Amino acid sequence: MASKQIESSAKAKKGIVREDEANRPFSRLNFIVMGVSAVLIVLGFLLMAGGGSDDPEVFSEDIFSTTRIVIGPLLAFLGFVGIAVGIIVKPKAKK
Repeated sequence: MASKQIESSAKAKKGIVREDEANRPFSRLNFIVMGVSAVLIVLGFLLMAGGGSDDPEVFSEDIFSTTRIVIGPLLAFLGFVGIAVGIIVKPKAKK
């Protein structure tokens, strides 16, 4: 028993004390929501990219596609909203 107290006090001095899960600001669910939202943001920006023409004298109608004007920005916006939700939502306390 004395050796456990010595080990725990040595860890406390080094700053390796494990924080209680109830005191953590984010839970596993928060990180999952933020990760999925970050993927949505990247996907939205990738869908908005491109659509230009190789020849500057030729106009390309691809820049007005539904994917670039509607779906890409919508995914990026939903990703940003998801990041905010992932930060704001407080994890439920375990009983």
